[in-house]
Amino acid sequence: MKFSIGEFSKITSLTIKSLRLYHEKGILIPSEIDEFTKYRYYDKVNYETALSIKILRKFDFTLAEIKEILDECDDESNLLEQLQSKFSQIQMKIIRYKEISNSLENTITMEKENKMKTEENFEIENKEVKTILIAGYKMKGKYSDIGKGFSLLSKKFGRYINGKPLGLYYDGEYKEDEASFEACIPIRKGKEEEEFSVRELKGGKCFVLIHKGPYENLTESYIKLYTYVNEKGCKKILPTREVYIKGPGMIFKGNPKNYLTEIQIFIED
Repeated sequence: MKFSIGEFSKITSLTIKSLRLYHEKGILIPSEIDEFTKYRYYDKVNYETALSIKILRKFDFTLAEIKEILDECDDESNLLEQLQSKFSQIQMKIIRYKEISNSLENTITMEKENKMKTEENFEIENKEVKTILIAGYKMKGKYSDIGKGFSLLSKKFGRYINGKPLGLYYDGEYKEDEASFEACIPIRKGKEEEEFSVRELKGGKCFVLIHKGPYENLTESYIKLYTYVNEKGCKKILPTREVYIKGPGMIFKGNPKNYLTEIQIFIED
């Protein structure tokens, strides 16, 4: 029994466009093609192949993979190997998509919080900072070079980032060219390598002030914060930390007037 392409489309629930594509790709070749009219005709064997294609498409096989399966799989055991391979690929995708989903969720939450914070007026607070796992990249040079460190960390630990980037500043004085500092990012997990440190960054008591505006104006907030800590008679502990709550994004630089930087000065109990 022969079926026209229209009839075959109805009985297989495949569109004529799909049937023509499968023919072009060599996946589902009609049993007969009229020499003069070029009309395609299909038979029962084609029907069985069409059902196999529909099942494999549901399992997210590409057309190239389907052609390979149909060309090479002679029995169920060969097909089982292909299905197991596809299962492993999908499982890996699920893990990857879960990581992407978590990262997007964290980013959305933080951006919402940042948007709310840009409308606030900030005051000095006494804060207890928790110990966190970080990846760090120690640097020596100009303070403005810290962005290069964040870029390297992001490339290495991107999928494990678990918070806002921060800078640790080890000098008790301003140094123009030979400053000692460390670019850090909170992470969920990671392995230490030669140039990257992975460790727990100890928390503790500190005074904090969120600076709103360009990094060039951080001095204004440092004056306010140092004055407050000195008046309290507290002993300061290095390194000073800067948490970059809102700054240049991965895609857009943003308005420096809306940058948010939390300055943290740790003190002895």
